[in-house]
Amino acid sequence: MPRPRKALIAVEDTPYYHVVSRCVRRSFLCGIDSHTGQSYEHRRAWIEQRIRLLASLFAIDICAYAVMANHLHLVVKLHPAEAKDWSTQQVLSRWTSLHKGTLLVQRYLASPPLSTAELDTVHSC
Repeated sequence: MPRPRKALIAVEDTPYYHVVSRCVRRSFLCGIDSHTGQSYEHRRAWIEQRIRLLASLFAIDICAYAVMANHLHLVVKLHPAEAKDWSTQQVLSRWTSLHKGTLLVQRYLASPPLSTAELDTVHSC
C-alpha cells in the first residue's frame, strides 16, 4: 500500500534521495522508438531544462541525473532549513510559477483581504 511522502522522507536521517520516474505503455521519454522509428531525442534537452528550473525554484540541489529512453533518475539533496525561512507568499509564488494555483491562492497573491477561514485554507495548502 502506498505511503504519503511525509512518511517516506526523513531528512533527519539523510537529505539525499534517489527519485525514479517511469513512462508506461511503451511511451518514450527520449531516444528512438524501435517499432515506429520515431525520434524523441529532442525531449532530452527539455527534461534537463525542467530539472534545472525545478531545482532553482525549490530548496533542492540536483546531485546527479540520468535521462533514459523510458525513465529518469535523479539524486537530490533537500534543504529544509532554507525552505523553513520562506514566507507563505514566497512558497505560493514559487509554486504558482509552475501551476495556476487555486482560485483562493490567486486571490491571496493578488493581495485583497481574505477572511480568517480563507487564510486558514491558504496556509494549509
